[in-house]
Amino acid sequence: MSSPPPPDIFAENPYLNHPSLSPIEVEVLWEYAKLAQNLKQLKQKTRNLTEQPDATLTARLRAVENKMGLILTLFKASVWGVINEQNAASPESFDATLR
Repeated sequence: MSSPPPPDIFAENPYLNHPSLSPIEVEVLWEYAKLAQNLKQLKQKTRNLTEQPDATLTARLRAVENKMGLILTLFKASVWGVINEQNAASPESFDATLR
């Protein structure tokens, strides 16, 4: 024997005709029920994301990682080039610092 499906909490207020609740209590309970449903959906979606990583995101991050490696290499090469140019431009000042 199956139970009837629960009503859509966002479409209708299940507390609307409750005899011992005031109208403000009905509204507050409905807002809490909608909040609880949103949190359940958020929990399910985050669980899905953590269980199976997003393939497109992983591919994009891999591409960014490769580009960052290239940028770092180019940066090191340019710094090395600037240092070599300074040393080549003034070898006597370099010799003076060694003495």
